[in-house]
Amino acid sequence: MVSCPGIAAGRLAEDVLDANFLDIRPPLDPSQAKIAADRCLFCWDAPCTRACPTSIDVPLFVRQIATGNRLGAARTILEANVLGGTCARVCPTETLCEEVCVRVAQEGRPVEIGRLQRFATEAVVEGGVALFERAARTGRCVAIVGAGPAGLACAHELARLGHDVTLFEASDRLGGLNETGLAAYKMTNDFAAREVAWLLEIGGITVETGKALGRDLSLYGLTAEYDAVFLGLGLGATNAVGFEDDLAGVVDAVDWIADLRSAASLADVSVGARVVVIGGGMTAIDAASQARRLGADEVTIAYRRGLADMGASDHEKEIARNDGALIRTHLAPRRLVGVEGRVAGVEFERTRVEAGKVVGTGETATIPADQVLLAIGQTLVADVLGDGVVALAHGRIAVDASGRTSNPKIWAGGDCADAGRDLTVEAVAAGRNAARSIDATLRPAG
Repeated sequence: MVSCPGIAAGRLAEDVLDANFLDIRPPLDPSQAKIAADRCLFCWDAPCTRACPTSIDVPLFVRQIATGNRLGAARTILEANVLGGTCARVCPTETLCEEVCVRVAQEGRPVEIGRLQRFATEAVVEGGVALFERAARTGRCVAIVGAGPAGLACAHELARLGHDVTLFEASDRLGGLNETGLAAYKMTNDFAAREVAWLLEIGGITVETGKALGRDLSLYGLTAEYDAVFLGLGLGATNAVGFEDDLAGVVDAVDWIADLRSAASLADVSVGARVVVIGGGMTAIDAASQARRLGADEVTIAYRRGLADMGASDHEKEIARNDGALIRTHLAPRRLVGVEGRVAGVEFERTRVEAGKVVGTGETATIPADQVLLAIGQTLVADVLGDGVVALAHGRIAVDASGRTSNPKIWAGGDCADAGRDLTVEAVAAGRNAARSIDATLRPAG
C-alpha cells in the first residue's frame, strides 16, 4: 500500500485525546435525575411513548425515578427495549420522544427523557442486576444470524419466552454497529460489550462467533436444522461511490470508526491533516467529529443535497460544527485527485434539486484532502441468502409487519429488512416483534 504523508497517528497528546473523547453527555446523578423527573407532567395520552419505536412507557418510568424506584424504572424500560441503555446514549431522542414532549411548548425544552433512561438502565447493566428469568423450556430451537441490535433483541426475547437460541455472528465481537460503528464519545467505558454480557446472562442463548452466512452457514441448512430463523444481518457492503476509489488515503468511514473503537489507544489511530467526509448521515457526523477530536486540522463534510435533507439530526450536525467540522452542501463527488498513488483532493460538482432529483450544474470545486472517509450508506449483500430463499424489496429483505419473510420459517429485522430505518431503536423493536411472532408460530395452540 502506498503511504500517505498527511495521515498520521498521535497528532495530539494522549491526555488531550482522552479529554476529547470523554462522555459527550455525562450521566445524571441521583439528585439531578430527581429534578429532571419532577419536570414530567405524566401526560395521560403520553405522546412520548407513542413516538418511541419500542413503545417504552415513558411517564411510568419517569414517575418511578421521581419516587426513588430506579430498578423499577429500569424494568419498565428494558421490558420494552432490552438495549435501552445503548439507546439512551445514541437514540435521536430530540426527534422522537423529546420532540413531542409537552414541556417544549411550555418551556422551550423537553423533559430529558434520554438521560433519565440512561440513569435507570445503567444501574442494572453496570451493576449486573438480573431483572428477567426464562420461562419453562419449550423444546423449540431458533437460529439467529447476526448479533447486532435486532439479533440481540430477538435472542433475548425468545430465550425469555423459553426457546433455545443459537446466535451466529460473523465477527469475533457481538453488538454489531453498537460495538463498532458508533462514535467512541457516545459509547464510553466499553458499555456496549457490558450490555451484551448482561443480556446474555438470561441463559438459553448459545453464541457462535466467526460464522458467516454464505460461507459457514446457509439458509437451506438452518431452516432444516432449526424450527425458525431470524436474520439480523445488517448491511454488509458499502454503496458504490461512482468513481475509482483505490487511492491510498480513501477508506470506508464505517471501517475507520470500527478501527478507532477497537484501538488499544486513541494515539494509535491515524487521521489526516485535511479530511473530507462524503455523506450526510449519522456515520458521516461521527466520522467527522472523531477526526477533529483526533487532531485533524480541517474536516469537511460534503453532501449532495441541502442541509435539511441530511440523514443526521440537527443535534448531530451541531455536534460536528462544535467540533470544528465544516458542512458543505449541494456537492456531488465526481472524481478523486491523486498524487503518486495517494489522494490529494476530491473534485465535486455543484448541484441543485429539481422535482426531488439531484442534478449537476456543471460547475466544479475541488477540496484538498489527504484522507477521504466514505459515509455514503451501505447495501445488503444478497448473494449470501441463496437464490429465491426469501423475497427482496427495495434492495433489502421483504418482511411483513411482524418481520416474517416470504419463507414461512424465516423472519428478518433491522437494517437488512426493507422496513428498517437504520436506527438502533428501530432494530431493537424489529427483533423483539419478530421474536413474539416466532413464539406465536412455534408455541402449541392452547
